[in-house]
Formats: sequence, structure tokens, C-alpha cells
Amino acid sequence: MIAAPELPSEFHYPQDSDTRFSSDTDFSEGPDVSINPTKGKGGKKGKKAVGEKGKGGKGVGEAGRMNGHHQENGMENMMLFEVVKMGKSAMQSVVDDWIESYKADRDTALLDLINFFIQCSGCKGVVSGEMFRNMQNSEIIRRMTEEFDEDSGDYPLTMAGPLWKKFKGSFCEFIAVLVRQCQYSIIYDEYLMDTVISLLTGLSDSQVRAFRHTSTLAAMKLMTALVNVALNLSINMDNTQRQYETERNKMVAKRANDRLELLLQKRKELQENQDEIENMMNAIFKGVFVHRYRDAIAEIRAICIEEIGMWMKLYSDAFLNDSYLKYVGWTMHDKQGEVRLKCLTALQGLYYNRELNTRLELFTSRFKDRIVSMTLDKEYDVAVQAIKLLTLVLHSTDEVLSPEDCESVYHLVYSAHRPVAIAAGEFLFKKLFSTREPEEEGAPRRRGRQSPNANLIKTTVFFFLESELHEHAAYLVDSLWESGAELLKDWECMTSLLLDEPLPGEEALTDRQETALIEIMLCTVRQAAECHPPIGRGTGKRVMTAKEKKTQLDDRTRMTELFAVALPPLLAKYSIDAEKVTNLLQLPQFFDLEIYTTGRLEKHLEALLRQIREIVEKHTDTEVLEACSKTYHALCNEEFTIFNRVDIARSQMLDELVDKFNRLLEDFLQEGEEPDEDDAYQVLSTLKRITAFHNAHDLSQWDLFTSNFKLLNTGIENGDMPEQIVVHALQCTHYVILWHLAKVSEGSHRKEDLVSLRKQMRMFCLMCQRYLTNVNTTVKEQAFTILCDVLLIFSHQMVSGGREQLEPLVYSPDDSLQRELLSFILHHVFIDQDDDSGSTDGQQDDEAGKIEALHKRRNLLAAYCKLIIYNVVEMNTGADIFKQYMRYYNDYGDIIKETMSKTRQIDKIQCAKTLILSLQQLFNEMLSELGTGFDRSSSAFCGIKELARRFSLTFGLDQVKTRDAIAMLHKDGIEFAFKEPIRRRTHMYLERFMTFQMALQREDCWLPLISYRNSLQAGGDDDTMSVVSGYSSRGSSVRSKKAKAATPTANVAASKRKLPEGRLSIEESSSSADVSWQQQTMQTPVMMPSPHLTSTMLRGPGDVRGEPKRARDDSYMGVYTPQLHQTPIDYNRRGTGLMEEDEEPIVEDVMMSSEGRMDDLNEGMDFDTMDIDLPPSKNRRERSELKPDYFDPASIMDESVLGVSMF
Repeated sequence: MIAAPELPSEFHYPQDSDTRFSSDTDFSEGPDVSINPTKGKGGKKGKKAVGEKGKGGKGVGEAGRMNGHHQENGMENMMLFEVVKMGKSAMQSVVDDWIESYKADRDTALLDLINFFIQCSGCKGVVSGEMFRNMQNSEIIRRMTEEFDEDSGDYPLTMAGPLWKKFKGSFCEFIAVLVRQCQYSIIYDEYLMDTVISLLTGLSDSQVRAFRHTSTLAAMKLMTALVNVALNLSINMDNTQRQYETERNKMVAKRANDRLELLLQKRKELQENQDEIENMMNAIFKGVFVHRYRDAIAEIRAICIEEIGMWMKLYSDAFLNDSYLKYVGWTMHDKQGEVRLKCLTALQGLYYNRELNTRLELFTSRFKDRIVSMTLDKEYDVAVQAIKLLTLVLHSTDEVLSPEDCESVYHLVYSAHRPVAIAAGEFLFKKLFSTREPEEEGAPRRRGRQSPNANLIKTTVFFFLESELHEHAAYLVDSLWESGAELLKDWECMTSLLLDEPLPGEEALTDRQETALIEIMLCTVRQAAECHPPIGRGTGKRVMTAKEKKTQLDDRTRMTELFAVALPPLLAKYSIDAEKVTNLLQLPQFFDLEIYTTGRLEKHLEALLRQIREIVEKHTDTEVLEACSKTYHALCNEEFTIFNRVDIARSQMLDELVDKFNRLLEDFLQEGEEPDEDDAYQVLSTLKRITAFHNAHDLSQWDLFTSNFKLLNTGIENGDMPEQIVVHALQCTHYVILWHLAKVSEGSHRKEDLVSLRKQMRMFCLMCQRYLTNVNTTVKEQAFTILCDVLLIFSHQMVSGGREQLEPLVYSPDDSLQRELLSFILHHVFIDQDDDSGSTDGQQDDEAGKIEALHKRRNLLAAYCKLIIYNVVEMNTGADIFKQYMRYYNDYGDIIKETMSKTRQIDKIQCAKTLILSLQQLFNEMLSELGTGFDRSSSAFCGIKELARRFSLTFGLDQVKTRDAIAMLHKDGIEFAFKEPIRRRTHMYLERFMTFQMALQREDCWLPLISYRNSLQAGGDDDTMSVVSGYSSRGSSVRSKKAKAATPTANVAASKRKLPEGRLSIEESSSSADVSWQQQTMQTPVMMPSPHLTSTMLRGPGDVRGEPKRARDDSYMGVYTPQLHQTPIDYNRRGTGLMEEDEEPIVEDVMMSSEGRMDDLNEGMDFDTMDIDLPPSKNRRERSELKPDYFDPASIMDESVLGVSMF
């Protein structure tokens, strides 16, 4: 913020009657509005300072009467705050009642007004009469601050709900009406306004946000009301001065001296009143605005800027100068969009009035660059208003904005945010299209090339070409639609510019300009017919009004009548230009086809069909042929009478194409002859035409499957088939199968049709599978894409929805096909950008080529992921996809993440297995590359850890839903960790935690540990040895061996271990452990009690033991060592069994713990100072009842083992 000059804390009304509002304020004349100048006050009293509070008048009793309201309103004894809050009474009557009470007892009424402002701030305290008489405003505010409850943070101006939403408006209205009703008498009594302004100034400087916000709003609204009063006084003074001058200029005989004296007295009184109003406004401005326009709260700053804009607009003679404009200019740099928005709306009100432009010249030159830069504001609302403000500036004067300033707004017509684009379109229209040639009165309206819109349409074309965003014509049209719809819908002028010869002296359009004009014309037709913005700008479907629907119908009728006649000549003129023809052929899709019949336009339809047929014969471009196919599809509508005529033309053309294809194919596939390039071109061009039409039309009556399959089979056998022929043959065969399926799915079909379709589908899938190994990348990609589509269509999903009769068609890929599909993805999708040289089809290694290649690979990956999601292939095949999540996150992260989400919805358990499988694969790959002695700080291992962390985030925090999945994930991970060669390393790791006192224990409860240890050493199949079996063999040799004392070797080995400081010696520790253990053993011969649940947070050992905190080391898996809680044991809780029936494995609580996930979700926080208390499980004992954990590593681990790695 720009620092404001230092101002005194208290402001006094100056005694000089000639004081003006500011040094450069000039209260000049305004509109002629007369008021009654009579004031209800006596002689002038000595003026007081605003900071002082008047103590005159009647005393205030504690039980003094509140402001009296009409009893019929039911609010006789209601507080003023309650009346305004309810909003049921007219504000005029509320204010009139308060004025009556003020005249009766001004101290009581003023006390009610003070409490009104206090209560509007949300304060529960009440200013009593005693406080009002004996305390200064600062003391009262301090007392109210002490009684203010800021815990909730809400106060009336910020509370939610319909009642409080209306409160702000009622609050502001009350202040405005109060000043308006008091403007002739009470506000000049040097008591009311002095007290109110002093109170609001003090509250606005409070540390309490509610006081500061409410008082600032009240003070600003009070200032606005006073500005209106000052404006009326200025007008009356000017009127009085003119009357005085008129009377004085009369002849002496006709001059009325009494009237002159009356006018002088009236002018003097008005001048005195104006001086007082000026002093009040000065006090508010310097005491409140200058401090609060840079308040820490954005809402308060916005209030100040909004109101100063009102002052400059209402009373421009006094406020519209640089002394006040500078505050708006400075605040345009505010960090909050809300405040910047208020600056722009305030300036719009000023620039809208052209009479004020001369006073804004200096401000415009100083802050123009800032306004232009705000068109790119991150807040879209601010950007929209900035563009609208520049439009007003442009409307007022065309010389202020430079060409560079205008160009910075021009490009915003292509913005994806529609309001910004619409505002930029309005600016562009005013700048480029506002200079229209005037038409002579009485002269016939010029049409076509000679219309006034001709040059404007050319200007649009020139702008479109210069912007170098040729594929965004739809965005340009949408931006200009609201401001220039009449120009854009002048299709007659557009067609005339394309068809007619240029006038003498007129420059003809170039080929590039004609292409751009046709594209713009197509976009305008689409916009008029569909009535919704282009893709990327729409905010959803909007319900059109009746007027919009009528306009849409009228536009469709007019465009059909025009283009039905003009389209055939246009196609004939540009028949060899593929780009122009492609755009022109899309026009019939928006026609009202009924007009061909009602308008007697059949001959033009015949001409259109002839032109389309000629275009099909001339062109082989896929885009042109597909446009022709779509046009036939649009015209072949059985609802209209033109259907038969169009259907006959289409059938004749297709008959010729199929006959030609079969004839060429027979010659092309003759044995013993080498096909030349001309034959291959003829076959390819005909196949392209058939494929394009087969996409939108059913060609089942022609047996295209046999010929295409023969062509594909020959390509496999010989291996020299041109790639484009194979690509289109695959696509055409795909269409044959889909149309056959559509006919079978209708319900009326024979068994032979199902058998035939099933045979064709399986043959085609086998053919595509064989083409996956083709040497040509384009052919392989086409075969893969089509194969994925066919497998998805003919999966088990096709029998859903009551289509059980299609069950014989269900086809599931075998294991070999699944492996080939996965191998294709791994070798053609997950590759580096530089390695993808084959899929770019020989394009240059430029940015556009890379983007196109990436888009193609994304489509391939999406096709395969759909097979995983719909359970066409095994879900575990997704492991090879999921493990690439981190490496190719920028290219395919969204696809892989969505696939994981969908698979989890299908089967949580299997999805968890797939995730852990992907991690296992990466770990094995790392071991094969780095060996078992890898560095844990290596990028490969860190990448696996990061991938695991990302996987964990995908489970969410709902522990109940993810419980089984997390358990399965841990189970598979543990099984993987204990496989060879990791098993032996796991035993070595656990051996380091073995201490002497553990070796001395040879009771039954150690059987699981002994069994687990033996399994690690022997590597046998006794991993799952039951604890029950250990107890059932109490008399066995194993039991007897356990009962023996520890050998001296064990003692020596244990004594060599280093004990941490402060621990017991080996003898003391072992003896005390023996005693406690024997006591418990004699009392209950059951298994060891369950351990205390410990947090999975990563903590240093010093956090628990009172030792200094250690630096966090990422090279080891941190071990949390909690203190032992020796809770009493309830021996009556257990029976003779090993575990109670309702007791679940304690590991479930650890699996359900969300602390590890919270660690990931809150990275960057200091977890060393964060304690999370896990809630107890509902289906087992409270954690405080769990028995002490003798397996707790805190009692046996020293500092030397804390850095040991598990792997």
C-alpha cells in the first residue's frame, strides 16, 4: 500500500467560516433543485470539536424511554437494532419515530443510536446512561471491547442466512434516510453529528474486526449521505446567488430591497450550513477513510474504494480531482481481487460520463498501463471489468490507447473464459467496426458486395489471419456474437464476396482470405443454428427463452433459403480445394430440410447432390470424404420428403464404388503378377471412399468382409502390402462387424446371423493379432486400437441390459493375446520422446510433431486401460502400467490414476494385489541391476519408495472401506519380503535385536518366535507352524529344551552387546525379568499379552527417552520406541484358550491407522512435535487394558541398531 500522510488522531471543526472541504474543492453550480432553506435551530452556538461529546440537554435515566415506535407495528419498546434487523417496518417511519424521540429527549435517543452501532457490530455489551454521561468515547469503546466475544468470529455483517443478508442493506438504508430526514435541522445542532462521527471514528480504529468493519461501513455511508446534502446546498446557493444578481440588476424603482435582504440572509445561512457539512466530511475523510482504505481486511478496503467512487460520481465538482483519484489509482495494485474489482467499477462510473473526461486526463495517463495490465488479471472478474473500462476509455477518446495497448486486448477474444472473451469482443468491435459507412436517406439498401458490411467482414477476415490462430475461428465468432451478431449473420454479403466479381477498383480476396472467410461463415452458421458457445467455453446447457428460440428458427430458415441456392455454385467454384470444400460441405448439417420442399428448391438439391458426387470422385482426402459422408447422412432423413431422392443418389454412387473396388481387387491380388503403384493407388483410393461412407452408412448389402479379409490375409502371407491399404482395410472390416452387430442387436435376427457374426469377429481378432507383429508402426497401432475396441464391445458387458441373446458372441482374450497387448503397450507407449521416431510418420522433429505423437500414444494407453477397467483382461496386468506412474507422470499420469481409481471401485482386494505386484516388479528389476548390496539412497530405490507413497495416497482416509485392501497389501508385501534370498537377511536383521534376557526365556509363549526363527534359518515349510501345536506338545523334547537354563555361550554373546546409558546391567536386568516372568507364569499359563499399539510416525529415539532429538535419516526405516506402560493385568478376562473368540488380531488396528497416510498428506509439517492418539477399536478391549509388551524393542534396543536396514 502507498503510505498516507500522517494525520492527527483528533480532528476539530475549524472556527473559520470560510473553510472549504479541501484546497482545490470548488462547490460550483449543479442542476436546479430547490429546497426549503428554513432550519429548526436558533442562533449559532460556539462550535465544538468532533472528538468532544456534548453534555447538554436533559439527563438520561437508567430506565429512560427508548425511541418510541408506532404501537400498531408491535414494536413500541423494541430496540432500534431489532427494528432494523427485522426489516418489517418502512425505514422512513423508523427514522421519523427516532427523530420524534430525539426532539423529546435527545440524550435518550442518542444513547439508543449509540447502542444501535454497538449492537450492529455484534457486541453484547450495552452503553448505559451513566457511561454515556461520565465516560469519554475512548473509555466506552474500551469497555465494549472488553465485553466483546470474538470467539465465534461472526457478526451481523458476515453472518449467513436470509435475515442477515438483508441486514446490511437495511443498515445502510437507515443511515442514508436518517441524514436525509435530518438535513434541514438536526444535523446542524452541533450535538448529534459530533457524537456520531466521534464514535464511528473511534470504533474504526479498534483492534476488533467487527467494530472496525461495521463502523467503517457506517462512516462511509454517512459520508455519502452528507455528500448528497452538500450537493443540494451547493445547488441552492447557486440558485440563490442567481436570484440575488437578477434582483440587484433591476432598476432602482423596480428593485425590492426586502427581497434582496432575504436573499442575502438565505445565502448566508446556506453558506454556514455548507461550512458545517464540509467540516463533517473532512472529519470523516481524514479520521476514517485515510486510515481504513489500507486496512488489513480486504472487505474494509473495498468499502472505502466503493464509496469514494460514489462521492466522485455524485459530486464531481468537489471530489473529482487528483487529490482523491490517487487513492483509487494506488489501490488498483491491491493484492485482493475484490478490492481491485471495486476500483475498476468505481472508475467505470466516471468514464461513462463523457463530460468528466477532461478531469480524468492526468489520471488516465498515469494509470493507463496498470489498467491495461489488469486485463490479464488472475481473477477473471477483474479482467472482465478492466476490459470494459478500457472500452469506455476507447469510447470517450480514441487517442489515449496506443496500438500496443489495443493489441494486448485483441488476443483475449480467443480466451477460454467466455466473459473475458465477450468483453474483449466488444472492445474489438468498437475499435475496428464502429466506423461504418453512413447510408443515404431514401436510397435503396445496398446488398451483397456493395453493402456497408462488406468492408467490415473483410476487416474481420484480416484480423483473423493476422492473429495467426486460424483453427480458432469459432472462438472469434463467439466473442463477437453479442456485440456484432448483425454483422456476422450477413451471409448474403459473405457469399457475394466469394462468388461475385470484384467491383472496379476493388481488390479481390486472395486464396488464403477466401479460406478464412469460408471458415468464419461456417462458424457463424453453426453458432446461429446451435445457439451455444464452442467446445471449451460452454458452461453447460442453458435453457433458451422464447425469444431466443424464435430467433434461432428464423435464422435457420434464412440460412437454408440462402445457402440452398448458393452452396452448389460455391462447391463448383472450389471443388478442387480440399480445405474449402470440407468446410462448405458441413453447411447442410444445419439446414431446415423441409424448406427444400416448401420453398420449391428441389432443383438446387439435385445440383448439390451432383456436386457432392463429383467431389467424391475427385478427392481421396479422408476429411473431405468424411464430410461428404456426413452430408449424405444429414440429407438422408426419413422424416423429410427429400429422402427418396437422396437415397437413390447415394445408392447409385455406392454401387459404382463397390463394383469398382471388387474389380480392382481381383486384378490386384492375381497370383504371379507384381502389382504396380498405379494399381495400388486405385485400390487405396476406392477403399478410402468406401471406408469413409461405411462409417456413417450401412453397407451390409454389399459383402465387403470377404474382399477385405482376403486383402488382409494376402498382406500377412506376402508381407509387401502397402501400409495405407492395410490400415483402411482393417478399418473397413471393423465397420462391417459393427454394422452386423447393430443389426443383430435390434432383436429380430436368425441363429445363422449370430453364428456368422461370431465367426467373422473371431477371424478378424486373429487377423489383428497377427498384424501386431507387423514391421510397420502405423499398421501395428491401427491393429492394436481396433483390437481393443472389438474386445471391449464383445466382452461380457454386451449381455447386460436384457440382451442375453447375444451371449454366444461374448469373446474373452486368451493369455497369449493378453501378453501381446501388454507387450505392445510397453514397447510403443512407455518410451522416451526421442525414441518415438516411427510413430511420427516422417514428420520433422518439431514441437507440433511431438505433441501429435504424444496424443497418439495417450490414445493407445487409454484403449488398453479400458480393457483393464471393464475386466476384459486380467487386472494384474495393470501392474506393468501402474509401475510407470512416477516415471511417465507428466505424459500419462491422469490416465493411470483414473485407471487405478476405477479398478479399486471394481475390486479393492485385487487392486491392492496389483499395486503391491507393481512395487515387487520394480524391486526385482532394481535387484537385477544393482544387486543385493544396493545403496538405499539410490534414485531407483527412492523412486520405489515415492511410488509406494503415491499409491498409499490413492486409498483415502476411510479406514473401514480400505481395511481389507490394506490388509491384503501388507500380507502380500510380507510374503514377498520373506522369500529367498531376502529370508536369510531378515533373520540376520532380527538377530540384532536378540538380548540376553530374551535368550533366558524358555516358556511356551516363545514358541511362535522359535518357530519363526527356525523357518528363517532352515527355509522349510514350517513358517506357518501353529501356536496351538506348540502347546499341544508340552511334554515333547522341544518343551524340555526350552525349560533349560541359558548356556554360557548365550551369556557371553549377550554380554558383548553394548547397553545404552541408564539401563540396568545384564545381571540385574535378567534377574528382574526372571522374577517378573516367573510370577506371571505361575499365575496364568497363557500366551504372551498383546503388545501396545504404537504409532507409525517416523520419530527419533530421543523423543521418547528424553535424549536429544536426532536428525532425521532417510537411509533407514525409523523405529518408534514408546515407553512401556505397566498396566495391571486382569487375569479373569481370559480362559484357558489361546485367544478369546471375539478378539481379532491386533495388527488390524495398525493397518487401520491413518497416521502414515496423514504423514504423506501433510508433508512439510514438523511431525516430531505432533502426537496422534489413535482411537480404540470398537470390537476389542480399550487400549488401556492391553497387557505390557515384552516384545517392545524399546527395552532391548540400543542406539547402535536404530540404523539397521530391513532390506
